[in-house]
Amino acid sequence: MIPPTCPVHLPCDLTSALNALREATATSRVLAGGTDLMVEFESGRTRPDLVVDVWQIDELRGITAEDGGVRIGALTTCAELVRDPLTTDILAEAAWTVGAAQIRARATIGGNLGTASPAADLTPVLLALDATVHLVAADSSRDVSARDFLVGYRETARRPQELIHSVFVPQRATRERRGFRKVGTRNAQAISKVVLALAATSDGVGTVTELRAAAGSIAEKTIELPSVAATLVGLQPTDRLLRAAARCGRDDCRAIDDVRSTASYRHNVAERLLYTLLHAITDTPA
Repeated sequence: MIPPTCPVHLPCDLTSALNALREATATSRVLAGGTDLMVEFESGRTRPDLVVDVWQIDELRGITAEDGGVRIGALTTCAELVRDPLTTDILAEAAWTVGAAQIRARATIGGNLGTASPAADLTPVLLALDATVHLVAADSSRDVSARDFLVGYRETARRPQELIHSVFVPQRATRERRGFRKVGTRNAQAISKVVLALAATSDGVGTVTELRAAAGSIAEKTIELPSVAATLVGLQPTDRLLRAAARCGRDDCRAIDDVRSTASYRHNVAERLLYTLLHAITDTPA
């Protein structure tokens, strides 16, 4: 629970929230859906000196088309991501894997980023889609790429006085194909052991022109797998090339042992999933 001596602000608009964050410190917390943070409060692992509950701020909600892409408000829930036709396919698929219906109705895209859990389901997709995080403060704003926003275990580039305002997903290329896979202990409501997201673009004859791959629940933070692109971009995929790319992606993983799984398991699963996903998104014969 929130310590009884901790100030809690319940702003109804963005300006009030940003003013409340003027005095925030590294131990202050922004509360959105609360699906992760309330557990932290209850366990006592997080003991904030200030809580700003932004759930009532409508300015942080909604999915809208903009020039060059789609903007997703930080308080957009996983349930809304699943329903909205503007949501990119693999982002909607990842949002569907987040817990049960009750969790999806509360969990937000901003919270998924802000908690910076290495097991977050949405963040690998945001890296693969080359998304940008828009941050605002009382007297400033800035954009940070999703890959630069996640800097370590439960650590982000957000400053204490800043708020995640929205996420911008660039318009997808015509010939882009995308893939997402999550592996957990069971089929439903499982915390992930391995999450992979890929986005690959090809030209008219099948040559891979661009590829982004990202992995979650493997290392201490969500990571990119640059060696996959380095192996395939500029070439027409073959089964042999895809096997090589999957092996290189495995080496990028830097997997760790933790309470959910072992590094060895994660390396092996990541390689196999990469190989399967690459075949699916490139239509390469086995």
